[in-house]
Order: sequence, then structure tokens, then C-alpha cells
Amino acid sequence: MLESVVLEEWFPVEPAVAYRAWLDSRAHSAFTGGEAVIDGCVGGAFTAWDAYILGRTLSLDPPRRIVQAWRTTEFPDGAADSRLDLTFSPTAGGTRLILRHTEIPEGQGISYAQGWIEHYFEPMQAYFGRRR
Repeated sequence: MLESVVLEEWFPVEPAVAYRAWLDSRAHSAFTGGEAVIDGCVGGAFTAWDAYILGRTLSLDPPRRIVQAWRTTEFPDGAADSRLDLTFSPTAGGTRLILRHTEIPEGQGISYAQGWIEHYFEPMQAYFGRRR
């Protein structure tokens, strides 16, 4: 059975800034602390966290939404890619990011939920906080 994770976080920057940073190799590497190589167009491939994460971008709606096929090196052999759907919305003084990670292999959802918080949301808070 596939699993899903839905998380929400607020960042102190405009949606366009957060959106662009997600798709930019240098910024993504800076806010996560792991190397990212990103072709930021529809159909473009990406790796993040020193190639632990890999996938391709399925659709873009700048600066509101990014949809990606997503997997890690821990996916079981033969497992299909999961789906990552990021929605960036303006809020008072910043951006509300809703992260929907679906079609995750069974037994991995809790680990990825914690990983999104520890390895993305927390360092993104520090990264975007420095930009103010």
C-alpha cells in the first residue's frame, strides 16, 4: 500500500523567491546543505542531497506550483517514482508552502515526513531568514 504525507510551513519571503530557490541548483544546495543539480524546466531532471534524491519536473505554474516525480536511493527495486506537489501561496509577510508527497512506498512515509521537516523546512527557515 502506498503512503502519503502532507506538510505545511511558512517562510519569510515572497512565493516567487521560495519557488525560484526550489528550482535553482545553487540556492537548493545552499538551503539544504547537500549538492543539488536541477534542470528547472518541465521534463528536466534533478538530483538533491548529493544524489540521494532524484527525479524530474512534471509541471510548473510559476510562482505557485511545482509538481515532480521524486524518489530516493532507498526506494525498493522496481518501485515507481512518488509524486511531490508543492504549492506556494502568499500570506502576511511571506509564503505558505503546502508539500504533498504521495505514492510513497509502504513503510517509508513517516521517515520522509520527518526528513522534509529536518532537512528542508528547518534549514529553509534559516536560509530565508538570513535573506531578510
